[in-house]
Amino acid sequence: MTSNSPLNKIHQLGQYGNFENKSVTKIIKIKEIKSIFIYQLVKFKNSKKEDHELVINNLGFPSALEVKSNKEMRILWMGPNNWLIFSSKNLHEDLSREFPINDFAVTDISHSRSIIELQGLNVKEVIKKGSPFNIEELKENCCANTVYNGITITIDNLDQSNNKIRVISLRSFGESLYHSVTDACLEFGFEAV
Repeated sequence: MTSNSPLNKIHQLGQYGNFENKSVTKIIKIKEIKSIFIYQLVKFKNSKKEDHELVINNLGFPSALEVKSNKEMRILWMGPNNWLIFSSKNLHEDLSREFPINDFAVTDISHSRSIIELQGLNVKEVIKKGSPFNIEELKENCCANTVYNGITITIDNLDQSNNKIRVISLRSFGESLYHSVTDACLEFGFEAV
């Protein structure tokens, strides 16, 4: 992909906020996820395929609030008959072959999202500052839709033990979300990587 990332003008590498005299493990790491393919898959009501039959590259589709993943791809449940597929490679041909247009709508939304990855001890505290969602209840490999300071987001819990999550928003809200999240991180100190 050769497009500009949503945060290319504002995500500046370095350490910010209350990071002094703290070990590297105590400050939050913030990273923009870019150069990733994102597809929305919607199953039509008249489709004969059951959800448990949906498979792409040997990876089944998740049910309510779950995420399924392998090395190349993550599939997030977004609602009934609706999933987001994140992949490091272009899956357009695979998706078109596996999910015929009479039964499914497959849309490439790769350039329409902004993705911020947060990792560190106080990541959940950062989410609590801007979202009414009970982040403590979100288990590993689960996702949820909520708001963060008025911006609609999806939270994807990647790794519970390392406090690693992704916050996904529409591209047009990317900069506002980034400023809001980084402002909440200043108290704990953060490093943009």
